[in-house]
Amino acid sequence: MASRSTAKSVVPVLKSDASDFEKKFGELMNRRQAEGQDVEAVVREIVSEVRDGGDERLLAFVEEHDAALPDELEVTPEEWDEAVDQVESADRAALGKAAMRVREFHRKRIPSSWEMREEGGGLFGIRVRPLHRVGIYVPGGKATYPSSVIMNAVPASVVEVPEIVMVTPPRSDGSIQPEVLMAARVAGVHRIFKMGGAHAVAALAYGTQTVPRVDKIVGPGNIYVSTAKRQVFGEVDIDSEAGVTEVMVIADKSATPAWVAADLISQAEHDELASAILITDSRGLVTRVQDQIVKQLDKLERAEIAKKALSRRSAMIVVKRLDEAVELANRYAPEHLVLALDDADAQSKQIENAGAVFLGHYTPVAVGDYLAGPNHVLPTGGSARYFSPLGIEDFLKRMSVVRFDPPKLRELGADVMRLADIEGLTGHKHSVDLRLQKIRRARREREAAREAEIEA
Repeated sequence: MASRSTAKSVVPVLKSDASDFEKKFGELMNRRQAEGQDVEAVVREIVSEVRDGGDERLLAFVEEHDAALPDELEVTPEEWDEAVDQVESADRAALGKAAMRVREFHRKRIPSSWEMREEGGGLFGIRVRPLHRVGIYVPGGKATYPSSVIMNAVPASVVEVPEIVMVTPPRSDGSIQPEVLMAARVAGVHRIFKMGGAHAVAALAYGTQTVPRVDKIVGPGNIYVSTAKRQVFGEVDIDSEAGVTEVMVIADKSATPAWVAADLISQAEHDELASAILITDSRGLVTRVQDQIVKQLDKLERAEIAKKALSRRSAMIVVKRLDEAVELANRYAPEHLVLALDDADAQSKQIENAGAVFLGHYTPVAVGDYLAGPNHVLPTGGSARYFSPLGIEDFLKRMSVVRFDPPKLRELGADVMRLADIEGLTGHKHSVDLRLQKIRRARREREAAREAEIEA
């Protein structure tokens, strides 16, 4: 992809003043994974079969695609309690603290219903209600993610969604990792089903004899899960389409190379398709960060995954000035943006597109991933240009409320009829005119009654 700065370089190096930079940066920008027609077709068939076949087809897919066919599809209360008891006390406390901090953050500003009244008997407003039932998808496979449970379920719990249903692939023995069940307990999940993949999404979207139908599905997953969520959208709501994780670090000469390397690796270890990008105006920093990456990878459990991500979908970009780095960051719209700068607060004011911004040298992405408070479910693939982090608003719906008393309809009715005429919708006009006729009749009757009293 580009020249390497040292013999030990792991990450490709780009220079912003190179003639081919825009082409190379464009390749980095194009990180959305292209789904093949075969994936679309496979998922469409799975979704259709679960929709039409209910539990029978769902259980067949669980047996075929999940690691094991559990005795019970739903986690029983006894099984849940036993799993929680297996979690070490220190781990239980850490999960509880994470849930508490995320809960307190999301409680800060819950949208409320409101009304306004106008003279003449007009009432207008918004009524805010939680969704009735939501589905939380928690991935398994390459790693287990109790933090994903907390980040997805807690905002729904904060706004008192009546039923939070979670699905997650079981382990080979048909059980679910105790820490995941512990996280579900402290996050406010009500029911858990042992299943993953496109069939789990379909079951949540359409319901089966065992699995209840939900109003919204949130949570990350593999390409089959993402495709299934997209295909059932419309039957249910979904969160923003989750892509592979990404981090961008903007650093100056004040940055510590080992820390920058660790931040890049922390996201690269998630997936071979993850993206990790450093932008700096210090050429010396690039060499030192490369050396640190080599050293740290030697001790990393998921080194092979991280190496592939760092060599394939990542880069170190050398710029002339830091304002150029900010411009590139706004174009890229990263999921995570680390400002490893002496003046991080000042530079952050120029950031327009990012899922989450981490300010200064002592704020690694990991604190946001686990318990800082803000949600770690963030827009990926450049969608930070128009999407926001998961929050309480994602589990609420708004209803408009309108009431016109006769004086208000008399005041505005003629204009409503005129606008209906413009659009050629005579039925709309007639619905208003009928009411205005009654208002006029009532007014004439009142006037006649008053005249009769005077004459008497």
